[in-house]
Amino acid sequence: MRIELAYGKTGLSVDLPAQARPTVIRKPPLPIPADPGALVAAALDGPVAAAPLTELARGAASACILICDITRPVPNGLFLRPMIERLMAAGVPAAGITVLVATGLHRPNEGDELAEVVGDPWVLATVAVENHFARDDDAHVMLGRTATRGVPVGLDRRFMDADVKIATGLVEPHFMAGYSGGRKVIAPGVAHHTTIRTFHSARFMEDPLAASCNLAGNPLHEEQLEIVRMVEARDPARPILGLNTVIDEARNLAFVSFGAVIDSHRAAVDFVRGNVEIPVGRRFRTVVTSAAGHPLDKTYYQTVKGMVVPMDILAPGGTLIVASSCSEGLGSAEFRDAQRRLVELGPDAFLAAISGKDLADIDEWQTEMQLKPMRIGRIQLYTGGLGADDLAVTGVEAVDDVAAAVAASIARHNDPELAVIPEGPYLVPFAREA
Repeated sequence: MRIELAYGKTGLSVDLPAQARPTVIRKPPLPIPADPGALVAAALDGPVAAAPLTELARGAASACILICDITRPVPNGLFLRPMIERLMAAGVPAAGITVLVATGLHRPNEGDELAEVVGDPWVLATVAVENHFARDDDAHVMLGRTATRGVPVGLDRRFMDADVKIATGLVEPHFMAGYSGGRKVIAPGVAHHTTIRTFHSARFMEDPLAASCNLAGNPLHEEQLEIVRMVEARDPARPILGLNTVIDEARNLAFVSFGAVIDSHRAAVDFVRGNVEIPVGRRFRTVVTSAAGHPLDKTYYQTVKGMVVPMDILAPGGTLIVASSCSEGLGSAEFRDAQRRLVELGPDAFLAAISGKDLADIDEWQTEMQLKPMRIGRIQLYTGGLGADDLAVTGVEAVDDVAAAVAASIARHNDPELAVIPEGPYLVPFAREA
C-alpha cells in the first residue's frame, strides 16, 4: 500500500511493506463553499456577539489587524482586503491601518516570505505591513500581571494604541493551548518576551491540562482570556474583534467566524472540534506521522508538534516515526542550545534543570515538549533538511527510509498493525472509542 505524507511542498510517497496492516487516520471531509469570498463577506457582515465591522469602525482613526506568521497556512489572501476595505469605508484612513505579523518569539517574515504570508499584493501596496518583535522593550505597553497566576503582561504598542483591534488566525489543535487562533494570536502572538517566557515555563508546560484539544482548565487558555479582558477593560467601548478560519486537508477554506474575539473563537472551535478530534479506539506499537508539510515543517522546532500530538495512540514502548522536511534546519540558536543540553544531560536532568524557572529560556519549551513522547516510546525522524551536526542534537533516532523503518518496527514489536496520520498535527487521534 502506498501512503502520501504531508512533507515540505511536494509531499512524501511511502510504499509500506507487504506485511503492514495500516489504519489511516484522517479528518472527515469538510464542507467547502463554492465561493469562499462570499463566506468571508457573510462573516464580516454578520458577526458573532458584535456589530458589523463597518459600524464598529465608524469614527475610528486607526486599526491594527494581527495575522499569523509563516508557520501557519492561514488564508490571509481571502479576508484581508475585504476587511481593510470595510475599515476604509467606515472612515479609517489607509495610513492609519497596520497589518501586524504576530511572530511571538519567532523570526520576522520579510521579502518574498512576507508576500506569501499576506497573500495579496493589494494589501502590501495599500497599508503598512510590519512584524512584531517581542524583545524590543520600548515597543510594548506593560499592563501589569494577571490576577490568577501572576503572568506579566506586555503587548505590542501598535496593537494597544489602535482604535480598532482585530486578531485573525487559523483554528486547529494546539499541543499546549488546546486550540490555536483567537486569543492566542494576541498572547503570545504580539506579547512581550516576559509574557511568552512565563507562558512557556515548566509551571504551565507540565500541567496535564495544557494539552491538545483541551480548553477546560487549560492554564494557557485561561490566562489568554484574562489578558483579552485586561486589554478590553482599558477601552470598554471598543472590544477586540476576531476572525477565525478553518481549512481542510487541501488547505481550502471551510469555515469563517468573525465577531467578539472570545465568542468568535469559541464558534470556530465548536465547528472544528468534531472534525479534528478523532477517536481511534486503540493504541498502536507503530505510528507514522508527519509535521504537516509546508510551512509548518520548515524547522525541527516545529516538527516537535508532530511528535506530541499522536501520543495518546502510541503504545508504551512503541515506535513513533515522524517525517519532516526541516528545510530551514533546526530552528533558532536558543533552540539548538536547549537540544544540546537535552542530549548532554539526558531527559530527567534536563527537566529538573528547568523546572524552577519563572521565565523559561527562549525556545527551550519545545525541547521540554519533546520529552513527553520520549517518555512513552522510541522516536524516529526522517528528514532531508538536517545535516549530521543538527541530527546529533535532535535527541531522537534518524532514519533514512520510512518504509524500512516501518518494517523494522513491525519486526521489533512482532505486530503488523500500524497507524498512519498523513496530515500530522492538524488532527488529534485519541485511543478512546467513538
